[in-house]
Amino acid sequence: MSNALAIAHVSQALALLIADNLRPEFDEAVQVEPRKPPAEPPSVPTISVFCYQVTPDVSQRNNDLPTRAADGTLRKRPAAALDLHYLISAYGEESELVAQRLLGAVIRTLHEIPVLPKDVIERAGEKPYLAASDLAETAQRVRFTPTVMDVDETSKLWGMLYQTPYTLSVVYQAALVFIEGRETPVPVKPVERPDVRVLPFGAPGAPVPPGAAGNGEPVSGGGTEGPDAASQRAADKDVVKAESTAAAAEAPVRAPSRAPARTAAKTPAKTPAKAPAKTSARSAAKAPARSRKAAEARSGDRGERGARGPRNTDGGPTTGSGDDQGTEN
Repeated sequence: MSNALAIAHVSQALALLIADNLRPEFDEAVQVEPRKPPAEPPSVPTISVFCYQVTPDVSQRNNDLPTRAADGTLRKRPAAALDLHYLISAYGEESELVAQRLLGAVIRTLHEIPVLPKDVIERAGEKPYLAASDLAETAQRVRFTPTVMDVDETSKLWGMLYQTPYTLSVVYQAALVFIEGRETPVPVKPVERPDVRVLPFGAPGAPVPPGAAGNGEPVSGGGTEGPDAASQRAADKDVVKAESTAAAAEAPVRAPSRAPARTAAKTPAKTPAKAPAKTSARSAAKAPARSRKAAEARSGDRGERGARGPRNTDGGPTTGSGDDQGTEN
């Protein structure tokens, strides 16, 4: 971890790293400055190292949470994980391709030495304005990786630099830089009494290892199962067998007792309820019609017989008997 001077310290150390590794490709004197690209092109070979953006590191964003207890006391000193983005530009005589030669030396240096060396960090810390920096003491080293930018992104980047003409440049990302807080956390209470117990397999109170087979059989830990554990496993097996036997004995008894009850409950309820209802309804509907027809037929026969009178067998009207005739005379 480092303090708030880490960003400026990395910029100064990157400029020193580039200045120390320009030879043998370029033998002339070169000014390497950690500053924004100049608005006017310089007359001497120059390399500008400009930190144009600082972003939080995504992979380390929530590593220091939570840093405080429920009562507000500080448990852990918070640290901000950052990524630094650098625009490295080269200037020189165009006829001799000085800018391209310088940029080639920069790319070779950062590809060959991607991690910021500790000696370079210590030399950069000798500047008066970086004397209070503790970047050299941190265990986390800064690594440089190139960043790919298309024409549109490059145009936007240079458009932010007001009245600064475009020149040949490369973009690198420096990760990981930690900036730690200043507040000192509350010291943690020491361990008063360690309580560690070591028990062999089979000892009273020791857990049974997985894969233990039976009494005296080898287990996965390399030992054997104790007699107490083996007897307990045998008792468990007997209980399981007894329960399965009881369930098998009860199964045939329950099945027949339920079947007749269901049959007896369903059959009488359906047959008597439907048959008498249909018969009585049909007979009640047909009986009055038949009785009316029979009564009408009988009354019609009686009326015809009363109007015609009695007849003989030969078709003539029937006369009274001989006794009745003698009486009339």
